[in-house]
Amino acid sequence: MSAQIEWDQALIEKYNYSGPRYTSYPTALEFNDGFGMAELEAAAGRYPGRPLSLYVHIPFCHKLCYYCGCNKVITRHQDKADIYLDYLEREVARLAPLFVDRTVTQLHWGGGTPTFLTEPQIRRLNGLLRRHFRFAEQGEFSIEIDPRRIELSLLDVLKEEGFNRISLGVQDFNKDVQRVVNREQDNDFIKALVSRAAELGFGSTNLDLIYGLPLQTPESFHHTLEQVVAMKPARLSVFNYAHLPSRFSAQRKLKDEDMPAPAKKLAMLQDSIAYLTGQGYQFIGMDHFALPDDSLAVAQREGELHRNFQGYTTQGDCDLLGLGVSAISMIGDAYSQNHKDLKLYYGQLDELGHAQTVGYALNEDDCLRRDLIKTLICNFELEFAPLERQYGIGFADYFAEDLKLLQTFIDDGLVTLSDDAIKVAAKGQLLIRNICMCFDVHLRRQARMQQFSRVI
Repeated sequence: MSAQIEWDQALIEKYNYSGPRYTSYPTALEFNDGFGMAELEAAAGRYPGRPLSLYVHIPFCHKLCYYCGCNKVITRHQDKADIYLDYLEREVARLAPLFVDRTVTQLHWGGGTPTFLTEPQIRRLNGLLRRHFRFAEQGEFSIEIDPRRIELSLLDVLKEEGFNRISLGVQDFNKDVQRVVNREQDNDFIKALVSRAAELGFGSTNLDLIYGLPLQTPESFHHTLEQVVAMKPARLSVFNYAHLPSRFSAQRKLKDEDMPAPAKKLAMLQDSIAYLTGQGYQFIGMDHFALPDDSLAVAQREGELHRNFQGYTTQGDCDLLGLGVSAISMIGDAYSQNHKDLKLYYGQLDELGHAQTVGYALNEDDCLRRDLIKTLICNFELEFAPLERQYGIGFADYFAEDLKLLQTFIDDGLVTLSDDAIKVAAKGQLLIRNICMCFDVHLRRQARMQQFSRVI
């Protein structure tokens, strides 16, 4: 196993309780309808010199994957995407003037399934965005791809449209697992996609895997890992499957008796970390890995890694504008979210010309804690001086109550605390969410932990 991370079974079991993933601080649980369009417009003017990151949510999928907890609409009617693009066009026309002087340095299409869109629909949406926003010549422009129901030539279309990064949903190469979660796919075609992306010059290919799915075993998942590593993707996401059938109705189709036991899930994670780091991948944090020369790994080594609603990113100095149903924005020192329900999204655009519904404006304490948590979760260490200078505080005094909560992690050797820094030990890196929770005052005020997934 890499010296970068150390597995301590007893401590992992001790601290494996529910907690936020901290793609934002405060979390989306704090969003409220007291934050409206006027507040979003004001937030857009807060840091006018910042570059812009665009996220576009495409909710449609041809087929239901039983494990999925994403915001999606299952349909075979392609014309529904044309209607959706009509409404997206109205949303873009409403919001783009707020960012007229900004440059887009990052673009990501997520879902749902962005590749539900046909070639003409892809070109239409990309043309819409490029008419309304100013794009940098060099940037990170990525799209999530479902390898089912597409042609290999789609990659040529995406390259022509300016995309330079792709993310493929693989989940598992085992056919029995694919069948039971209703996601059967052609494994050879996935390998052909990765190979073709390299030929076309895509700068990075990410593969998504999920451990803890029904019928998986540590041995079968290791075989998937071997096949994945043979393709040499620049990035890997190895997600923990959270079985929450009370929240996600599709998960009720999965049988409890088919689920791997908790000890087996931990074994899959332990083996994934050991195998991937042994094969040269850098552990970025939680569920992300990257080859050493990938920009994500470079950013982490140089202390420039960031985190937002899309996960780990190199573009942390951007404001993030989310477009489409359920999309979340991080603008200025505020968060804003569109309606999650497609009918409500359409209805409010008809009525008000925008889809914004809830959000949250950060106060100074929120901003301070956001910066602290982001630094810890990206770099696994925190020097006090920069925060003390920026916010005019004495760290030990300001965070006296938080540091008391941190003491149990110090006692267990997961964290070291000095007069000027906090450093997360190798065996504490997998528990970084727990460590960050010590500084989350919103979590302390409200007993909401049951609404989060377990940290491992």
